[in-house]
Amino acid sequence: MKVFKKKGILIMLAAILFCSGAFYGFNRDEKNFEISKNLNIYHTLFRELNMFYVDEIDAGDLIKKSMDAMLASLDPYTTYIPESEMEDFKLMTTGEYAGIGSLISKHGDDIIVAEPYKDLPADKAGLKAGDIFVEINGIKIDKKETADVSNLLKGQANMPLTIKIRRPGVDKLIEKEVVRAEIQLKSVPYHGMLEDSIGYINLNQFTNKAAGEVRNALRELEEQHAKSIILDLRGNPGGLLDQAVDIVNLFVAKGESIVSTKGKVSQWDKDYKAEKVPMDTDIPIAVLVSRGSASASEIVSGAIQDLDRGVIVGQRTFGKGLVQTTRNLSYNSKLKVTTAKYYIPSGRCIQALDYTHRNKDGSVGKVPDTLISEFKTKNGRIVRDGGGILPDVKVDLDLYSSLSVGLIRKFKIFDYATLYANKHSEIADATSFEISDEDYEDFKQFLKAEKFEYESESTEILEALKKAAKEEKYFKIAEEEFDHITAKLTPNLDRDLNMFEKEIKTLLAHEIVKRYQYQTGGILYALRDDKVLKEAMNTLKDHQKYKEILKK
Repeated sequence: MKVFKKKGILIMLAAILFCSGAFYGFNRDEKNFEISKNLNIYHTLFRELNMFYVDEIDAGDLIKKSMDAMLASLDPYTTYIPESEMEDFKLMTTGEYAGIGSLISKHGDDIIVAEPYKDLPADKAGLKAGDIFVEINGIKIDKKETADVSNLLKGQANMPLTIKIRRPGVDKLIEKEVVRAEIQLKSVPYHGMLEDSIGYINLNQFTNKAAGEVRNALRELEEQHAKSIILDLRGNPGGLLDQAVDIVNLFVAKGESIVSTKGKVSQWDKDYKAEKVPMDTDIPIAVLVSRGSASASEIVSGAIQDLDRGVIVGQRTFGKGLVQTTRNLSYNSKLKVTTAKYYIPSGRCIQALDYTHRNKDGSVGKVPDTLISEFKTKNGRIVRDGGGILPDVKVDLDLYSSLSVGLIRKFKIFDYATLYANKHSEIADATSFEISDEDYEDFKQFLKAEKFEYESESTEILEALKKAAKEEKYFKIAEEEFDHITAKLTPNLDRDLNMFEKEIKTLLAHEIVKRYQYQTGGILYALRDDKVLKEAMNTLKDHQKYKEILKK
């Protein structure tokens, strides 16, 4: 009887497995059929468009747009990279390209030099920030886009370019010969000693040389007897994961888990450990972060926090816990595709947006509070997932006024700095330069001559409130109050230039310093009155406070 029952159970299990296998195969075949069917529909749809649409269509452009739209429905990081954009992709991952060594930007209808890098071809040839491109090797720049001009400037190294520019304040066109060179942008644009034996390292991107540059900077600072280190990751959008691992490895013991990745293809899952001998596992560390710190920046700051290796200072980070892998496609193109999520040592993933479950309107919501979980650091401190790295020491930043935002957006700070630099041969050092009252009065006159206007978010909200009050028939009983508030909130250039003088002087000085002392000067000036930096320094100087933060 028992034998019969066992045989019956085995037969039932075999039947279930057979049916489930058949069902799985059916689903797989059905899925493949759906893919094949829709690809065929797409092909026939495009063929009909190409043959019968009333106007000529750019077939390549139309297909590229359809691919971009398809990938955008997944997440912002899964993208198609055609062969024509491979140089830009190389620049993002290596910091290397062949060109003139300058940032360029769209300014109204013009393409301008936004920032030449010190001692690189553009700088050596005498190009300055604010110069307007007119011709490159005889090709007129009128009505071209930034990408078009960038492609003209990049190319084979050691090849000369004849560039015609228009310089504000100069009547005649200026012609320059610039010889392209192999450019290597630095991941660490500045490092140096601050007061009280505190070393400072500014890391602005994670290219394939980032860890080496941080290592060299750390070695130099320790040779200068640095007793603590500030690693500034504010505004750093990320980059290569292996570089983030190597940077953490500089400060943690060999064998420590730093980050792991988990995705659909389990064979690709990996636990990244510190595999090298560290440089210093004891020196106190403060990592500065902001809303613009993302991806690899969050691996570094998150691992330092989870391992209780240092204190995180600033604002909550962006919250990008997704890993991208590049896959080769035909015709020398690539697909950058999200293949996994990363998890820092406590086990948490700090992805903020849930792209898998979109809202009905297609928008993406944050991970709800109900799904946020608690984790523990190495010392047992409570940390949470679901939305970036929350600093150990939070520092709220002061928001810019509507006037300052308008001045930046409309390039008025930039344009005045251009004119100032053309009139003054030199300025004081970045650590002491100030905008004088006479300079500020000159700036006011410049704005009036430019007929500068700006909008206020307060007035926009007030107008919406007035509209609602009129629709609900409450406006008449509050009309006098509305008039009074409108008079107070309506932008007034003279009043606001006086009210926000200190803020605007700081913006002007920062932009002007960069014209003379380049990127390093800009960093040094910004550090002069830096709330986050000061809080980090105070934390490092207060040894008891530093230790208390890292305790359970």
